[in-house]
Amino acid sequence: MTTNFEYKKILLTGGSGMVGRNFIENKKSKNYILISPTRKELNLLNYEKVNSFILKTKPDLIVHAAGRVGGIQANIREPFLFLKENADMGRNIILAAKNQNIKNLINLSSSCVYPKNLDIPLKEDFILTGPLEPTNEGYAIAKIFVQKLCTFINKENIDFNYKTLIPCNLFGKYDDFNLNSGHLIPNIIKKIHDAKLNKKNKVTIWGDGSVRREFMYVNDLIDFLYYSFENFKKMPEVINVGLGKDCSVLDYYKIVAKCFDWKGTFEFDLSKPVGQKQKLVSLIRLKNFGWSNKISIEKGISETIKYYLESNENVS
Repeated sequence: MTTNFEYKKILLTGGSGMVGRNFIENKKSKNYILISPTRKELNLLNYEKVNSFILKTKPDLIVHAAGRVGGIQANIREPFLFLKENADMGRNIILAAKNQNIKNLINLSSSCVYPKNLDIPLKEDFILTGPLEPTNEGYAIAKIFVQKLCTFINKENIDFNYKTLIPCNLFGKYDDFNLNSGHLIPNIIKKIHDAKLNKKNKVTIWGDGSVRREFMYVNDLIDFLYYSFENFKKMPEVINVGLGKDCSVLDYYKIVAKCFDWKGTFEFDLSKPVGQKQKLVSLIRLKNFGWSNKISIEKGISETIKYYLESNENVS
């Protein structure tokens, strides 16, 4: 492939998170020099430290993948921290990049930025056209704020290319399997595996299982990121990254149960919040950009279960 990406030194924030660790582990070319400071090395909540770090390292491109993330329980429990920390981290990295004249940046957002109860699929132009889903409003507002910083910088500075990716829900290696903070698929993996270990024949699902979600294996997003480096100039300013298809929550439980060969049944707790009924992103811009995912949900879940079993001492 002929590259129009002329930059080699990449600063990655969030290198200890799921996206960051997989990004580093699946480096596509020896020509890329990756700079990925730990939290001890760089406090993203401190603007002066961020500005000094960028001044010192002078990256050609910044990939902002850091953030406070979590599932529905964590978002409901701590909306203040989800809003404040994600807004502060995004603001600091983007304003410091602008201040140091770093002209190329990729900002990772989330499909949580889309208003609730919109027509499906969700197009990039739908952002800020209606009220947000209350269960993750703090996180969504922070992500919209950071996206708009990028947009306004581009608008006022013609040589700047600050681009925002809106991935669908992600899962995979290095995911969070804590039931109090993790997302849907790692939670399902832990719940069903615990049930199998403890010889339980029932697992509880929040809601009636009909809510639909689009999930993508994290390695697909990593593939997209490296593809975007090679095609950076033509990448849209805001672009969804997803599969273009979704499954019900119950479907995901059934897939995981099959992987574990667990023969139990499901019960439904209708008192629990479930979020939006559906969040399926439009892939029109993504297809025009020339990329599509390669890993099936079933394969991704199987690989994630393999990682979970191999990396936890107390599971077998």
